[in-house]
Amino acid sequence: MPVEEKSAEKKKRPMAKAAIMNSDDGIPNRALGFLTRSRDFLRDVRAEMRKVVTPSWKEVQSTTIVVIISVFIFAGFFWVVDAVFGNAVHWLYTWLGAVQ
Repeated sequence: MPVEEKSAEKKKRPMAKAAIMNSDDGIPNRALGFLTRSRDFLRDVRAEMRKVVTPSWKEVQSTTIVVIISVFIFAGFFWVVDAVFGNAVHWLYTWLGAVQ
């Protein structure tokens, strides 16, 4: 098999198989695979962190206002639902004679 085909075949292997492949002397290459995967992971993290954009002060203010308003709307909604279910359960207990 020519060298070019061998290297192309080697690149197609899944990461798990490549990590436990035997080295030239027959010893599993797990430690080297771990270091390689760790280095690749850290390289990917650094590349992704370069894509992160810090929001402007106006964006922070506007999203904070939206979150605060949403919290109050949901709090009011759940307060109403709790009151309705609480009164319904109280009425049911009274009707069944459990509460006088």
